[in-house]
Amino acid sequence: MSIRDYIIKNLKECNIMDVKETVIASVTSKDEVVLPGLGVLFEMLWNNSDDNFRNEIVEIIHENIKKA
Repeated sequence: MSIRDYIIKNLKECNIMDVKETVIASVTSKDEVVLPGLGVLFEMLWNNSDDNFRNEIVEIIHENIKKA
C-alpha cells in the first residue's frame, strides 16, 4: 500500500474534527516522519482547488518562506 493510499484510508471515515486534530498533531509534532502524510493532504487540496485558490496558497507559502 502506498503512503498516499494509507493516509487516505486512515482518514476516510474521520469527521472534520478528527482531520483537524490529525493536521494539528502532525504540524506541532515537529517530527519529519509526518511530512509525507501532510504532503498527501496538500496534494489533495491542490488537486481539488481552482486557480484562484492555488494562487492564494502559493502567496501564503511564499510569504511564510520569506519569514522563516
